[in-house]
Amino acid sequence: MISFLSSVLIAGRENVTDPVVRQKYGMLCGAVGICLNLLLFAGKFFAGTVANSIAITADAVNNLSDAGSSLITLIGFKLAGQAPDLNHPFGHGRIEYVSGLIVSFLIILMGVELLKSSVEKILHPEAVDGSPLVIAILVISICVKVYMYLYNHGIGKKIDSAAMKATALDSLSDTVATLAVLGATVIAQCTGAMIDGWCGILVAFFILYSGVSAARDTISPLLGQKPEEAFVEQIEKIVIAHPEVQGMHDLIVHNYGPGRVMISLHAEVPAQGNILMLHDAIDNIECELKERLKCDAVIHMDPIVTDDPAVNALKEQVMARVQAIDPALSIHDFRMVAGPTHTNVIFDLELPYHFHLKEEAVVQQLKDFVSELEGHRYFAVIQVDHSYVGGAPKALDKQADT
Repeated sequence: MISFLSSVLIAGRENVTDPVVRQKYGMLCGAVGICLNLLLFAGKFFAGTVANSIAITADAVNNLSDAGSSLITLIGFKLAGQAPDLNHPFGHGRIEYVSGLIVSFLIILMGVELLKSSVEKILHPEAVDGSPLVIAILVISICVKVYMYLYNHGIGKKIDSAAMKATALDSLSDTVATLAVLGATVIAQCTGAMIDGWCGILVAFFILYSGVSAARDTISPLLGQKPEEAFVEQIEKIVIAHPEVQGMHDLIVHNYGPGRVMISLHAEVPAQGNILMLHDAIDNIECELKERLKCDAVIHMDPIVTDDPAVNALKEQVMARVQAIDPALSIHDFRMVAGPTHTNVIFDLELPYHFHLKEEAVVQQLKDFVSELEGHRYFAVIQVDHSYVGGAPKALDKQADT
């Protein structure tokens, strides 16, 4: 159904990087979710009333809340698709994450309510009627929820939507919940065992787990999570491919919502190069990143000395010492400033977060190494950086790779 509706209602539906297409997919799935959940609520509420089952009735109310969740998703995609304005120059894309977070909280709320109802059912058990009509309604509900999980998960993965992935998890938790309710109803009908409340507790814990997982997945991009490793590698490949660039570092990826990404980085260029030609090359790189990765880029040029044998030789010595401490370490912006009594050896050191050695200890080791180099009066000036792209920091250097 979703494939048919998208083919009719969404022009250029394969271009999922287009914000307009993403918005239409989200709104379509939200509208379909509202309709299906309202139908499920009506069917299960009727079945719960007929069967005198708190688990079935609670499951029905859960579907009613799912209709609300789908409405929130629909509104979230609509608001997230608004164009940038004076107060929000980077657009409104993060509203999609907020809507996913609200859905997660609703899932958690339903888990708490079901837990309370299930405890009441254990304390005050009542017989459950498992008529063929009730069983049929539950089976149909399971099939519908499986379908909703599949299309929400598929579209959410296709358009990389945290909100839709949260909705998919909600549908999956509903499927498990209804399976448990069905199992309790059949067992009660066949054996007379009143395990309705106990099944409700198990379902409640599963729903709570799903809600917390979905919340974690939506809170992370709101707080500012590390970018995907494949995306970082694409950026590095594009930048380093240009012969004017000798290395790159200090990459930062700013995510303002799906399809709204800005990046900044430092590109090392030969200090002896023509500044106008180098600036033109940097402009070309920014345009290429925009065209190929759909992100706005700001690149800072770092001039480095590439034709001084003394600087290059000392840099190789320092890099070797850094790698001996730990291969996860790297340096950049290496330069020397000579004075009448000593020479400052200046560079930036990139440390991973939660490194096994203290920052001060690593810096002191390198300072001692530089000061003890034979035949020279060197003094190390070290700036410590941390990577903004997660994992071990990475300063790409063509000279180091050769």
